[in-house]
Amino acid sequence: MTERVLVTGASGVVGGAVARGLIERGYHVRTLQRRELPKSLRGLGIEQVQGDINDEEVQQRACAEVDRVVHAAARVDVTGPWAEFERVNVRGTSAILEAANRAGVRGFVLVSSPSVSHTGKALIGADADPAEPEHARSHYSRSKAMAEQLVLNPASDKKAGMARVAVRPHLVWGPGDTQLTQRIIDRARASRLVVIGDGAALIDTTYIDNAADAIIAALERVEHPEVQGRAFVVSNGQPRTVVEMLTRIARVAGLAGPKARIPYPVARGAGHVLSAVWERTGREGDPVITPFVAEQLATAHRFDQETTRRALQWSPRVDIDEGFDRLAEFLRRGATT
Repeated sequence: MTERVLVTGASGVVGGAVARGLIERGYHVRTLQRRELPKSLRGLGIEQVQGDINDEEVQQRACAEVDRVVHAAARVDVTGPWAEFERVNVRGTSAILEAANRAGVRGFVLVSSPSVSHTGKALIGADADPAEPEHARSHYSRSKAMAEQLVLNPASDKKAGMARVAVRPHLVWGPGDTQLTQRIIDRARASRLVVIGDGAALIDTTYIDNAADAIIAALERVEHPEVQGRAFVVSNGQPRTVVEMLTRIARVAGLAGPKARIPYPVARGAGHVLSAVWERTGREGDPVITPFVAEQLATAHRFDQETTRRALQWSPRVDIDEGFDRLAEFLRRGATT
């Protein structure tokens, strides 16, 4: 009998890639998102539920007769009022988790972020340390850390038969990505792409298809003792310097790479000022820099993937060079989501 999987946030690049990957593997897929599915997912036989994740009736319809859940819905902006991050990322996660448990769902995968345990220092050979909301560097990180604690709470596991796991893809990029890839391209096009510090910090990144494969692997093995109740950082495992990644993404779009460099203390200070202005005035869009973005661009982030690959029985199938070839082809075709 075909298993039924609910994917929340399928209008986003990660949730959408997971939904497509599940369809290709023969699952019956239902999605929950606020707006219509992107064009790339229509016509695949996906069952849609549209609505607010905090609406109880919507939750019940989404989780009814579902075997497993991938929860990718989240507010991912770099700025904005805390109340909105808390409403979507914390209360939304709690709501869908409880609805899934009531519906008898067997497995639950939270799409999380390595930033839930990042304290602002360089990470070299790091593992998936526990989520720490109190040390989070942004509203997003804090809210995702709180969500992860809800999902992986051992006390909750004892009351429910639903196996749970958190997967933390690091710096996802590739075709259709609007959070990292498109922002870099937009800044390059506007001649505003800069390097923070010397740009030599080595960072792990994750090509979108690899992130989706890892999440599906976690879904399929969520009940295994090596996976259940744990968090796993996912990346390509191919560290590159920040300046190389910025330059290559810009160049596949036919644009120049970064030409200016800003000292890290200057960038971080400017980020604090601009973030305060955005918070106080409620301005739309993102400021040029925030303290969190400055830290991400100036510090090393390299993760040990041995535990992740062994536990999930997964490894990346698209290396960085092939990923850039695919991104270049996507941009040449003028593809849209």
